[in-house]
Amino acid sequence: MSNIYQIAIDGSSGSGKSTLAKGVSKKLGIMYLDTGAMYRTCGVAAIKKGIDPKDADKVKELLSETKIEVKFINGEQHMILNGEDVTGIIRTGEVSMAASSISAHPFVREEMVRMQRAIAADQSFVLDGRDIGSKVLPDAKYKFFLTASSEKRAERRLLELEAKGDKSQTYEEVLKDIIQRDKQDSERAASPLIKVDDAIEINTDNIGIEETLETLLGYIKE
Repeated sequence: MSNIYQIAIDGSSGSGKSTLAKGVSKKLGIMYLDTGAMYRTCGVAAIKKGIDPKDADKVKELLSETKIEVKFINGEQHMILNGEDVTGIIRTGEVSMAASSISAHPFVREEMVRMQRAIAADQSFVLDGRDIGSKVLPDAKYKFFLTASSEKRAERRLLELEAKGDKSQTYEEVLKDIIQRDKQDSERAASPLIKVDDAIEINTDNIGIEETLETLLGYIKE
């Protein structure tokens, strides 16, 4: 058990958490858990049922009758919703907003945190999200907090969408969504987005992914 450790990477939407976490996972040869995908899957469940993700009573009922699973297939994380692989549909703007709203409910976060801790308990993992260092893995050996301006994050998000062939959103729409998500994530009562005292902060505005990755790995190697 002494060789098992966790790396927590927190930050706002579009700050580069997932890309960096995947890079760390590959460089160090450890598993990566995309916790945001779990909340996005909850968002998909609400959308499929036509439920307002802000309606606590309806969401609680939905969660009680919904089965969410995380499966790793050929090293890739897949999200399974009631037996259906929904990995390919969790990155839309609609799902992003639903996930942000649904994750504000304390009972949703408690269940997801329980699942995340269980997954990361038996082997080394790198996790990214908004409450990894503060809530999910407060005893993680390595903690990082990524920051970037809302404009830079909107640019990156738009490029990601276009790379996937999704040209349904304009820059202005993506920027508006990011600002709204920041507000929801920082003001929610349950595990708001915060930087814990022992996390290393890295601003990614003016440095590329590779440079950011090397900076982060440098801290870990130290």
